[in-house]
Amino acid sequence: MLPQLAKLTEEQEMLRQSLEGAIDRVSPVARAQKLDNAKQFDTELHAALSELGILGVGVAEELGGSGGGAVEQVVVLETLGRKATSMAVFMVVHFMITRLLRENGSEAQKRDYLAPLMKGEIKASFCLTEAGGGTDILAAMKTKAVRDENGWVISGNKMWISGASTSDIMVVLARTSEHRSRGLSMFLVPTKAPGITANEVSTMAINGYDTNAVAFDDVRIPQDALMGVLDNGFPQVIATLNGERMNAAAVAVGIGRGALEVTQEYALERAAFGRPIGQFQAVQHQLSIAGIAVETAWLATLEAARRDDAGEATDVLSSMAKWASARAAVQCTDTGMEIFAGAGFDTDLPIQRYYRDARLYSFAPLNQNMALNMIAERWFGFPRSF
Repeated sequence: MLPQLAKLTEEQEMLRQSLEGAIDRVSPVARAQKLDNAKQFDTELHAALSELGILGVGVAEELGGSGGGAVEQVVVLETLGRKATSMAVFMVVHFMITRLLRENGSEAQKRDYLAPLMKGEIKASFCLTEAGGGTDILAAMKTKAVRDENGWVISGNKMWISGASTSDIMVVLARTSEHRSRGLSMFLVPTKAPGITANEVSTMAINGYDTNAVAFDDVRIPQDALMGVLDNGFPQVIATLNGERMNAAAVAVGIGRGALEVTQEYALERAAFGRPIGQFQAVQHQLSIAGIAVETAWLATLEAARRDDAGEATDVLSSMAKWASARAAVQCTDTGMEIFAGAGFDTDLPIQRYYRDARLYSFAPLNQNMALNMIAERWFGFPRSF
């Protein structure tokens, strides 16, 4: 393992070490690779995260959580990104759902769903993106929720929804009025509600966590399924996006560091021309350059998380961290594949998994150019360019 250069508190370091130990015990590299090849969710690791209290990180103890804040969440996600990337992506969604519940859920919704989520008894998905959308949420939102005398009726389609096939509840964003930005609302919907169909989409990466197209065909839900304030769903979601960028950055850093660690090990063992290839300057320089990129991205991510915990605005810094981390993950995995060479094509080895998984954060949760747009507008003061 590469040394941790960033300074953590004693409690944060203990969190990282305990999580790392659990992953190594429950889902070592060989098992993680086997599950990835089989496209299976790691139920044993999920149970271990529950036992450790990881599913409650970021939720106050008085709400039944484990406490901690943004820094503790990014420490968890970086560690999972290095060891079990699909579970890390699952946890990004999980942390977003628990935050939405904390900040917008009714007392009944918190009581019914927050504790079971943190105990690992249920899982949740977030139905936001639509086929014609992506970053342009407002213009693309066609899914509607119409009120009648019995509650709400949801109709529409969502795309690229992580975990929809295996979740128990969904947070669904739907249009409830014609107002462009003040016309969306959030709802808590049981996944097994009549009229919901989730079809898994075959993807190139993050194989241990399902991606789906979801159809809502006149899905009936009660009045109290509304989450937060009517017609205020978009601001409620926007309030979580800085946290999502930081969390995505942490996973990307983990992917990059994980790739460098397995490449370092390979370079020390693989011999050519009578000595380990790690003794060649070209290999050392490649790894050093990639290491600089991922470690500086991690420092930016930690700083964004610390400022978030302090209550400061982090829109610019979280965008910088996301952009730098995504770029570093691709750079590290490209470097790893070059050094592994032909061996990198072996699907029993983890470098090809890191290589594929790193591509996710080039465009999620927002693409790289949109991150640059945010920086240009809010740091440099340029006019909006899109």
